[in-house]
Amino acid sequence: MHTGTQPVVSKNNLLTTIAWKINNEVHYALEGSVFIAGAVVQWLRDGLKVIKKSADVEALTATEQDNGGVYMVPAFTGLGAPYWNQHARGIIVGLTRGSSDGHIARAAVESIAYQTMDVLKAMEADAGITIKEVRVDGGATINDYLMQFQSNLLNTAVVRPTITETTALGAAYLAGLAVGFWESVDEVQAYWKKEKSFEPYMKDEVRGKLQKEWKRAIKAAQTWSEE
Repeated sequence: MHTGTQPVVSKNNLLTTIAWKINNEVHYALEGSVFIAGAVVQWLRDGLKVIKKSADVEALTATEQDNGGVYMVPAFTGLGAPYWNQHARGIIVGLTRGSSDGHIARAAVESIAYQTMDVLKAMEADAGITIKEVRVDGGATINDYLMQFQSNLLNTAVVRPTITETTALGAAYLAGLAVGFWESVDEVQAYWKKEKSFEPYMKDEVRGKLQKEWKRAIKAAQTWSEE
């Protein structure tokens, strides 16, 4: 979250970071670190071997209508923001005899959205504003199910650009600005194009239950880390 030309110290366990520096003017941001996001799909592929390639996960999630009460906290290397618990480890909770690979795939993909939600809620608390739109990037954003679930969970629009490798693109833009290929940030902003927008449709009571159950799963992961 861009915070302007003055650093803001988070009161909700986020990091204060430098967003960019252009013409000797530094801009700052609030950042939340999620240790395992898209990599959880790689674990389904390489660890559990329930899919052959990462792109297959969306079809697997579609084999079930919901998560079947299954939640996954992929704290394989601990929990990042806003929990910062290096001792936490991954857990899957809510399993029953009826749980399937589709339920586990849903829980894995949904864990990306839940962790993002935790970070964005912390940003909202720090900023004192409600986030109206989330612009996404990265390999996981090609998953339409994840993007729609993220929108439903946050109750806000989620917008995917035509170019999803935004980090690399941003570095290229900064280099171009430095050598004068582009004259201004406004010129660069004109290149941003929306590929698809996802709008929320989930009922409030469903959203509230999912968020509550995620918090229970997080608590279980942290309790496991206690000796």
